[in-house]
Amino acid sequence: MKVKISLLLLFTISIFQQVISQTILPLYPDSIPNSKPSVDEEEASFRDGVDIISKISRPTITVYHPSKNLANGTAVIIFPGGGYWIVAAVHEGSDVAKQFTEMGVTAFVVKYRIPNKTWMVNPEIGPLQDGQQAIKMVRENAAKWNINPNRIGVLGFSAGGHLASTTGTHFKKVLIPNANNTSVRPDFMILIYPVISFMPGIGHQGSAEQLIGKSATLEKQKEYSNELQITAETPPAFLVHSSDDDGVSPMNSIEFYNALIKNKVPAELHLYQSGGHGFGLYMKNSKELWMDRCKNWLLLNGWLSR
Repeated sequence: MKVKISLLLLFTISIFQQVISQTILPLYPDSIPNSKPSVDEEEASFRDGVDIISKISRPTITVYHPSKNLANGTAVIIFPGGGYWIVAAVHEGSDVAKQFTEMGVTAFVVKYRIPNKTWMVNPEIGPLQDGQQAIKMVRENAAKWNINPNRIGVLGFSAGGHLASTTGTHFKKVLIPNANNTSVRPDFMILIYPVISFMPGIGHQGSAEQLIGKSATLEKQKEYSNELQITAETPPAFLVHSSDDDGVSPMNSIEFYNALIKNKVPAELHLYQSGGHGFGLYMKNSKELWMDRCKNWLLLNGWLSR
């Protein structure tokens, strides 16, 4: 009987720890910049085997804490994909965050705003504002969350990869209130089958139209084509793409990688023969785990040291 009670107690403690390890917070403590008064129309649904959230106008950030004995001070801010139409909140969000906590990394999943004129003054800058705010928030609360303020990275899938790479290439133009002049530059980028370019030929048309509109000028397309925005100050990057990705061309990752190398920015690119698009943590019909390669890259750069 005592053994059964002990096992039940351990199970209860384990469940309790899992519950308290996640904290959902509003991304902005006060008013949301670049927003219009509007009704909250946010919807959560399950479509084609994927949990999605749409019509997001009130952004949040969810904190996933590693156990104290594993915590190493590194943080990763995750932007799920969805073409700037929806957010794939689980398989490109919470599932990934939990994997990082097992490495000792504190993970944050951002439910960023969907560009829409109904609730935004200027839809094209809304997601980047949320990305910058997430970095600013984590950096300013680094001591509270036991994070090294110089080890804060971003991770993005698909259009979330566009947002992550935009934070890493547009950080000099701060689009949010920033009284403390906190740096919004991420220290590293992890980009998984990312949308990078809006240029004709390789750009992802759906994401581009949703973010900057169907009639965007060539100059505007170039502005948000992040392979054209890389400098020597761009943070290091780890990229993953499948050669058979018919959703977002692998040329997005290739062009970004080439530009990083040209500017002498440390980078690692993994191109797989097959895997398609939107696979999250696990590529279809493959035993290869890109997360293992990512862990090795993080170790190589010292971001998993305690």
